[in-house]
Amino acid sequence: MQSHISEVSGAAFAGASVPRGRAKGEPRFPGGPKADPAGSHFERRIRSFQPRRSRVTAGQADALRRLWPVWGLDIDGQRVIDLAELFGNTRPVVLEIGFGMGEATARMAADDPDTNILAVDVHTPGQGNLLNLADRNGLTNVRVGNGDAIILLREMLTPDSLDGLRVYFPDPWPKKRHHKRRLIQPEFLTLAATRLKPGAVLHCATDWEPYAEQMLDVLTAHPDYENTVPEGGFAPRPAFRPLTRFESQGLQKGHVVRDLLFRRVPHRDAATGRG
Repeated sequence: MQSHISEVSGAAFAGASVPRGRAKGEPRFPGGPKADPAGSHFERRIRSFQPRRSRVTAGQADALRRLWPVWGLDIDGQRVIDLAELFGNTRPVVLEIGFGMGEATARMAADDPDTNILAVDVHTPGQGNLLNLADRNGLTNVRVGNGDAIILLREMLTPDSLDGLRVYFPDPWPKKRHHKRRLIQPEFLTLAATRLKPGAVLHCATDWEPYAEQMLDVLTAHPDYENTVPEGGFAPRPAFRPLTRFESQGLQKGHVVRDLLFRRVPHRDAATGRG
């Protein structure tokens, strides 16, 4: 791949931050990810994420300008996505919600080129970084989504369209009054189950022990999922999930990282209740 989509070079910007001075209302990256792609089309609900503003490097900005029109997806909720058209093939698709700076996503994409990854986040520097990593490493099996994953699941994906779902280190919202903002709740699991094929695996990981226990409780209780660990409980970290820099820092601080791998059970017959 090596930047052959566009010959526009970011060399002139190396080491510099993106200059400021946009006119009011002017997009941050023309042709790039929108600030609020769904706008006011959908009801405002309690969100599990908190948009963050941070500095975009020149390399990230260059990747957003060049690659967003090709590999980016604004989650506007206004259309249903044809995943085969989005990726240009009919390979299995895994949705990753919240990818940070994208290093682990890029590594998993490189290790498993026969699986497509639709990676969703709202963090602009991370979006640019993942696009840059994909470009530099020739990863054609990555697409980057910008916006609310709930809207993506509910409005833009068809039933049984996903071969897997990954939620690694979501915001734990540690204060009790914020627990309602946590992503892994029964309602989310029910929605996700409608988009997961039978047998698809939902893989969660967290270093926040109380959240891990809540995840285990709600997943174990949900009728659409079964634990891949026969005796129940947490799973060992699978070899395909890279040890991230964030995770390594947590381990150095004595945090315990928990993995949960639950399989989507076969659909039940509405009349008989059987699988």
